[in-house]
Amino acid sequence: CAESRAFMPHFHIPLQSGSDHVLKMMNRRYGTGLFAERIEHIRRVMPQAFIGVDVIAGARGETHEEWLRARDFIESLPVTRLHVFPYSERPGTAALKLPDPVPPQLRHERVAELIDISDRKLAAFLDRQIGSRASVLWESTRHDDGTIQGFTENYVRIQAPWDDSLPNAITPVTVSAENIVPNQG
Repeated sequence: CAESRAFMPHFHIPLQSGSDHVLKMMNRRYGTGLFAERIEHIRRVMPQAFIGVDVIAGARGETHEEWLRARDFIESLPVTRLHVFPYSERPGTAALKLPDPVPPQLRHERVAELIDISDRKLAAFLDRQIGSRASVLWESTRHDDGTIQGFTENYVRIQAPWDDSLPNAITPVTVSAENIVPNQG
């Protein structure tokens, strides 16, 4: 029955790079235009959706110009959070034949820039949730500070004082600055 189906507006989507050139070298069958269209569609249909995006920083072939283009594209996306990974060399892969390797230190600098973008996007998303009503699925762990935590439908971590009736239950809450868990990691 339709009434019993849970609606979970939470997406985790691999982008890998915000550069069409790098995506092509990765043999991806999509470009930034299609990716942006899909994200915009999700936002139109589900404005409160949590959208997490996987991104690799420092892939071979990611020149300084491609990095700037990728970073700017990623920053322009209306996503919630980035899951950022530094490119890592894997023996025996076709990627090792690609030109323009990015030095490890530069990869890590690019990762740090993307994490900063992600932190700002997540903070803005959480701010937009304040005052909204949500259902929270509570976990079963009692934290050392005497709280219980759970997740809203759109993946916002919420906390409340421990209550024996909450573990594994779903209850309505009003999201507030006081009940959002500050570190959503």
